[in-house]
Amino acid sequence: MPDLRQRFFIEDSPVRGEVVHLEDALQTILAQRDYAPAIKILLGEMLSATALLASTLKIKGRISLQIQAAGTFKWGMAECNHLGEVRALADYEEDPHFTQATDSSVVLQTLVNPVLFINIEPEFGERYQGIVPLDKPNLAGCLMQYYDLSAQIPTRIVLASNEQRSGGLLIQLLPRNSEEEQKRVDEDLWPRLTMLTETLKADELTNLESTEILYRLYNEEEVRLPEVELLKFGCTCSKERCSDALKQIGVDAVRETLEHQNPIQMDCQFCNSHYQFSAEEALGLFGEHLS
Repeated sequence: MPDLRQRFFIEDSPVRGEVVHLEDALQTILAQRDYAPAIKILLGEMLSATALLASTLKIKGRISLQIQAAGTFKWGMAECNHLGEVRALADYEEDPHFTQATDSSVVLQTLVNPVLFINIEPEFGERYQGIVPLDKPNLAGCLMQYYDLSAQIPTRIVLASNEQRSGGLLIQLLPRNSEEEQKRVDEDLWPRLTMLTETLKADELTNLESTEILYRLYNEEEVRLPEVELLKFGCTCSKERCSDALKQIGVDAVRETLEHQNPIQMDCQFCNSHYQFSAEEALGLFGEHLS
């Protein structure tokens, strides 16, 4: 199955949703490091979640989920941009709890003082950061709580992952635009869709085609499917971004670094790309030359 995001709408209702499937991108990301099984599953769920959430934004830019904690799990992040490019990374210490897992709850149970950040970074405009308590058994539960309390949009999310592929489903009840629209809505629709969504099993979400999933859940509804959106692994690193990072630390710090490392080596942890700056290049960023 290709890596994709399939949006869907329930005809003549304020209900929208999407299904996400990731396999090639997930494998590319997990191959960058030797992750423990439970960490692989957490990253798979986080990737599917960012791909789902990115589709709810009508902006050019990127959205990321970032977990920070004390204890053996330090941090993990996943990101998706408007082009459907995803990437993820995690840092942790060895822990026997991480040797096997069926979902994100295994890692979440071990976290000490955890916080989940939702970062929205438009290409133009102000950045937004939401803080989400990690006090539900799994990642999907934490994200649903965020939508219910902060965004105040009734939302149901299902996430699943194994070491080969990950998947996600999101369905939302959008606000009605008018009293006329309110009158046309079947009041039993949302409770019915919620109940059906909760019957989706993890192996169905990771193994079935998106159209099979939607038929299995909502075959008695009139479901409209826009064109499929393809997802892929993509990293935003570049030599230009590395140049910007050197400018931020300042010329004195760059000179000090060159005393120990010449040329300066910069590595991307997401994709293992390597960037190199000679002394002439690095100092040239500040309009200086070798003396």
